[in-house]
Amino acid sequence: MKPPAFWDMPAAAPGPIAGALAPLASLYAAGTARRLRQPGYQANIPVICIGNINAGGTGKTPTTIAIAGRLIDAGHSPHIVSRGYGGALAGPVEVNPTIHTAAQTGDEPLMLAGFAPTWIAKDRAAGVRSAEAAGASHILLDDGFQNPAVTKDASLVVVDARRGFGNGRVIPAGPLREPVTTGLARATAVLSIGGAADQDHFRTTWGGAIGALPHITARLDPLPTGMPWQGLRAVAFAGIGYPDKFFRTLRDMGVDVVHSVPLNDHQEISSTLFNRIAAEAKRRNAHILTTEKDAVRLPPDLRARVMPVPVRLTVDDWPKLDRLLGI
Repeated sequence: MKPPAFWDMPAAAPGPIAGALAPLASLYAAGTARRLRQPGYQANIPVICIGNINAGGTGKTPTTIAIAGRLIDAGHSPHIVSRGYGGALAGPVEVNPTIHTAAQTGDEPLMLAGFAPTWIAKDRAAGVRSAEAAGASHILLDDGFQNPAVTKDASLVVVDARRGFGNGRVIPAGPLREPVTTGLARATAVLSIGGAADQDHFRTTWGGAIGALPHITARLDPLPTGMPWQGLRAVAFAGIGYPDKFFRTLRDMGVDVVHSVPLNDHQEISSTLFNRIAAEAKRRNAHILTTEKDAVRLPPDLRARVMPVPVRLTVDDWPKLDRLLGI
């Protein structure tokens, strides 16, 4: 479902709809606060939570990939633990990309498993215990910032610099899972993802709320593949939190996006839907482009007909993030 437009209105003037929904937002925030008072499992190894305050995509998956790679390069053995949103398996089970499908594990864990050992578990504490028993040196908790099942040693709040914290209101009055000040009070640091202009806007709008909390900036860069993107005609589809962000990235790369198909986050890509996309691409003499996350949801025969566009996180100050996360 596409987020309502009023979620992105200025925090100082969120509009009448947000005001009318304020009582429901208060109930939602109270429920989150009540849940967070529960005690969690204390692991015997460091647990780093990569989460957010916003509902929807902020860049947690590329952040998890980047931190996993950083730990591996330093000689550690991190394991990723995820709830496995959209997957049928309850777990805990280690994801094996050669035998599991996105329908079983969820698309993000299937993708993450290509970078570090990844576990799915509806019970996150059980997932952490399994990873510990398997020899993990660190746990990277994918999402779960509002879940109390596991005690975190560090929590990184990831936010899209362009959208920030939206109108600053809690669901359903805004895009937030909890109030900004409440969430940031538990955070170790904020990581905002975006270009220079978006970072400037984020600092101007939300710098006061962040206060003295460490703030690291980063951006998503296309992974060099040798593909000549400049002028490439493409029909693009994306089922991520904010599909327009992917389409904008393609245009910034010089791709000629002749048609775009925004999908809901994690939306199943049926053969009927894919065939419509493929027919449009044929009619326009264009390639079919999508995200890595969308590609893993496709069966192998359809996956071979698309070009996934990989992006990776570029952190502006890795030493600062290393110190904060104890890496």
